[in-house]
Amino acid sequence: MREIPIRGEVIRLGQLLQLAGLADTGGEAKALLAEGGVTVNGEPEARRGRQLRAGDVVAAGGEQLRVVTG
Repeated sequence: MREIPIRGEVIRLGQLLQLAGLADTGGEAKALLAEGGVTVNGEPEARRGRQLRAGDVVAAGGEQLRVVTG
């Protein structure tokens, strides 16, 4: 599991996918979510604007990402 540090308390799911290098653009993030291959804390998620906080776990593109503050 890879830890992704964020500034502040929240980050949107689409931004996290870009920060982690799983999507180069917001459009790519939207397409990845539309395919149904993204989960947040084990639940399927399709909303690019979903707010994530430290401790949330995102699975996408064969990777697991944990949001951490830092």
